[in-house]
Parts: sequence; C-alpha cells; structure tokens
Amino acid sequence: MKPHIEQHFTAGEMVRDIVIGMSDGLTVPFALAAGLTGAISQTHLIVTAGFAEIAAGSIAMGLGGYLAARGDAEHYAHEQAREEEEIVRIPEAEAQEVRDIFRGYGLTDDESATVVESLRKRPKDWVTFMMRFELGWSNPSPAARGRAPSLSPSLTSSVESFRSARICFCSTRTVRS
Repeated sequence: MKPHIEQHFTAGEMVRDIVIGMSDGLTVPFALAAGLTGAISQTHLIVTAGFAEIAAGSIAMGLGGYLAARGDAEHYAHEQAREEEEIVRIPEAEAQEVRDIFRGYGLTDDESATVVESLRKRPKDWVTFMMRFELGWSNPSPAARGRAPSLSPSLTSSVESFRSARICFCSTRTVRS
C-alpha cells in the first residue's frame, strides 16, 4: 500500500503580494506615461519619469512591506507575552479556554482533559496552542513574512513597470511616427 502524502498550497500570502505588486506595477507607470504623453512631446522625459516612478514605487512597496511585517511580528510577540503571563497567573481560566476550543470541535470536557493536562506540563506548547487556536495566529516567520511582503511586490512592481514603460514608449513612438 502506498503511503498517503498530502500536498497543500501554502504560498497564499506570497501570491497575494505578487498580485498586488503586479497591479501597482502595471497601473501607476502606465497612467503616468499616458498622462505625460498627452502633456509633453519629448519621449526621453516620459521614459525618465517612468524610471523615477519605478524606483520610488519599489522603495515605497519595499518599505511598506517591511513595516507591515515588522508590525505583525511585534504584535505577535506582545500577544505571546500576554498568553505566557496568563498561563502562569490564571491557569484555570486558560485551561477552560482550551476546553472551550475543543468543545467547539464537538469534544466533551472529559475527552479534552488529557490534552489540557498535557499542555499544562508543557507551557511553551500551551502558549503556541493558545496563539493558534484562541487567537488564530501563527508565528510570523522572518523568512516568509519579511521577504515576501518587501521583495515580491517591489520586484514584481519593477518588472511590470519596465514592461509598461516599454509598451507606452513603443506606442508613443508609433503614434508620433
């Protein structure tokens, strides 16, 4: 019998970042080039403005992604510290929250008692469980969260901006010839 191997798509946030980056990378430079094409007749100024927008857009997207990821990590750390303090200060209330979580999945208090006692013996796992199932958060990995928001949109924005600038430049040259 073949072993069952599950394969799940786990790059949803990166796909979202790429779509946002492509949207911004196509829209803003195209609008800038189209607007400038109607206002001035010197192609080199349009191309220069397009490159300036690419640089500014990439910096803005990268900085925005970095600050968002940093804010997520700080918020997670703050809530994690709160959960760590609560399992020490009010362990019965936290144990009841675990039972309530399992009750939401149809388990009785007796059925969840073993898990509750096991988590009491492993405070680090208890905090991780509460972060995931009480608050619905997973630890924001610096590798995944820090890089994806800052690099994916800005890189995608840059690539799409170059394409847009080239399309606008070519269409401007075609219209004026």
